[in-house]
Amino acid sequence: MMNAHWAHRAGGSARTGSNHSRGSMFKEFRDFAIKGNAIDLAIGVIIGAAFGTIVSSIVDDIFMPIIGLVLNGIDFSNLFVVLNNPNNIPVPSLAAARAAGVATLNIGLFINAVVKFIIIAFVLFLVVKGINSLKREEKKEEAAAPAAPSKEEVLLTEIRDAIKAQGAPRA
Repeated sequence: MMNAHWAHRAGGSARTGSNHSRGSMFKEFRDFAIKGNAIDLAIGVIIGAAFGTIVSSIVDDIFMPIIGLVLNGIDFSNLFVVLNNPNNIPVPSLAAARAAGVATLNIGLFINAVVKFIIIAFVLFLVVKGINSLKREEKKEEAAAPAAPSKEEVLLTEIRDAIKAQGAPRA
């Protein structure tokens, strides 16, 4: 109520501009959403999610089984430590521990997450490195190409040529 009171005393109303602000906020959002950057960001998020799924599959279905085989058949997705099992329920797997409500420290899942992170970070490093090399090549091409004369230089050249043509003897 205090804001309405002060708005009234200032000669206005507490509702001044509410329809206008909603309309302009919608217009601002529409302008933002239509801009290329917002669309590029949305596409990047979608591609990133798909890439994350592929990396998860590579780690879970290819890398970790091979690493587990090399390390005497360890199944990393089922590598855990029981923290609290008050009812002494047998927990042969992580799924059984979860189903029984047994508190576990999921070491294998953490290792899988770290491997996924390293793969994604490495791929992003390669992408950024590639983009930077393309930018360097573009800068080299810009530096190698002679700059076109400015409008002033073109005009001055035309004036100089016109003066020379006037001063030259006619045959």
